[in-house]
Amino acid sequence: MKIEGNVSYHESVNRMYEKVKQDGVTNIIDRFNAQEKGRCPFCEKGLSCQLCSMGPCRIGKDKPTGACGIDAAGMVVRNFTHKNMLGTEAYTYHAIEAARTLKATAEGKTPFEIKDAEKLRWFAQQLGIEGEDVKELAIKVADFVIADLSSIGRSKLVEVFAPEKRKEVWEKLGIFPNGVFQELLIMGSSAMTNVDTNYVSLAKKSMAMSIATCMAAQLALETIQDILFGTPMPHESYADLGILDPEYVNIAVDGHEPFVGIALIKLAEKDEIQERARAAGAKGLKIIGFIETGQEILQRVDSPVFAGIVGNWIVQEYALATGCVDVFAADMNCALPSLPEYQRYGVKIVPVSRLVRMRGIDEGLDYEPEKVEEIAMRLIDMAIENFKQRDRSKAVKVEEKKKIVVGFSTEAILKALGGDLNVLLDAIKKGDVKGVVALVSCTTLKNGPYDSNTVTIAKELIKRDILVLSMGCGNAALQVAGLTSMEAVDMAGEKLRAVCKALNIPPVLSFGTCTDTGRVAYLVRVIADALGVDIPQLPVAVTAPEYMEQKATIDAVFAVAYGLVTHVSPAPPITGSEDAVKLYTEDVEKLTGGKVVVEDDPVKAADILEKVILEKRAALGI
Repeated sequence: MKIEGNVSYHESVNRMYEKVKQDGVTNIIDRFNAQEKGRCPFCEKGLSCQLCSMGPCRIGKDKPTGACGIDAAGMVVRNFTHKNMLGTEAYTYHAIEAARTLKATAEGKTPFEIKDAEKLRWFAQQLGIEGEDVKELAIKVADFVIADLSSIGRSKLVEVFAPEKRKEVWEKLGIFPNGVFQELLIMGSSAMTNVDTNYVSLAKKSMAMSIATCMAAQLALETIQDILFGTPMPHESYADLGILDPEYVNIAVDGHEPFVGIALIKLAEKDEIQERARAAGAKGLKIIGFIETGQEILQRVDSPVFAGIVGNWIVQEYALATGCVDVFAADMNCALPSLPEYQRYGVKIVPVSRLVRMRGIDEGLDYEPEKVEEIAMRLIDMAIENFKQRDRSKAVKVEEKKKIVVGFSTEAILKALGGDLNVLLDAIKKGDVKGVVALVSCTTLKNGPYDSNTVTIAKELIKRDILVLSMGCGNAALQVAGLTSMEAVDMAGEKLRAVCKALNIPPVLSFGTCTDTGRVAYLVRVIADALGVDIPQLPVAVTAPEYMEQKATIDAVFAVAYGLVTHVSPAPPITGSEDAVKLYTEDVEKLTGGKVVVEDDPVKAADILEKVILEKRAALGI
């Protein structure tokens, strides 16, 4: 699908696209459109394999197997599960970094602190770790997490945090996971040439890996970040390109890890840093949130030096083209390879993770917990010097800026309910809240203009009295569109609107990042336990209306293993095999209670999800 006319749901991006195009600079919309004519139909269906020297092989009517003999189902599922490993690897890397940071903090080697000691004590208690001293507990928790992720035996994190009825299902299917490192080894070795070519077996191994990813790596890393930086609680912030002010020294933090960003905020809050910025001719110094790094900070931090979030990953080029950003600090994940070219707009691109390098940028200030304050100070020095050189007369001041409400963690939701989960359960039983849909999505151009599908399906769901929990890059889409604001209450259906007004919450609760999939799974467990039912019985579903990459697909596999109906768009590259499609969209439901629903039309997708929720309600007799 070629993107024509308005390229985005957001007017700010539409205007900046026109500027970038007029400037003759490469950008993601034009690059996407240029690729349209050359896309391989075999690859789109998953029917292409390049694993061995006899390939590439393509399966079609006249050639039903690859040279090795693998059939269509084996090829497409092997390709799919192979890619899913990348998502697991990225989440696990983040989890290890979080644990290392917690341990270094407890040892007094970082500028951070144990901000939520109560959360630490709760987490330690769940893990069976004893002790009174907070620092000692933190070190033990960090060591436990690293050991469990590395375990060649059953994951203790999954044992502790997964619902009992789910564990029984996973045991029966043989997919209860080991430590996530071991699951990666099993999956990777199985997906080699001529090893496991049974599509059902490959899919089950991918499910085991997904469970370890979400219920161990993700849940642990977000809990640790809560311990270090505070558990998210509702507060106001801002979204859209209008948060960029050319008269400030602006440091953008981008990627998925909040560590460097939080260190920057702690320094920027100091009077002497703001005075240095003013001495350079600026009004002050601000930290600007991009992508999931920005989202992690946004959910936890309410600070005058943190401006808010510009949007999700596709907005990067258009934000830098405003000429307002001095330093773009890129940690792991989601930094476009084209960004060095955008240095023409006065920004300096600086990797802050050893994972990130770009053409022409061979070095970075790579994150280490013990060096984070030094790294943050060097970024501030660079930004202030860059501000002196930046031509502010050419900068674009975008007007769009949305006031939003963020920070709806599990604890925050319970607090909004007055500490009584029965308030939500009663609203669901009465039908005031028909059900809950977790929107866990990236953003993509594959199925239409930027963020359009995400915003449309969210509007459709809340209109039908379905509460939405938003995570991932899709969260930023809804923030910029104003759906996580109190003004959005008027867009909700009559019954949901009344609940939102009574509880003083938006109809779309800004829950966090894609990394929060494990955290929301635990919230769903709490609800299921309160009702005494298994996960598939709940009037709960998942949507990924604009999934993009491997983190999203492993999250979707987990949702299916967890027992949830999971809508995705665009169609994953498995459509080349009827057997594979049937496995993910029909057969798996008999095994786990979850399944994949593919639908590109967001209104039709909302119809399907509403029907699923109504069927679940009827089965529960509510």
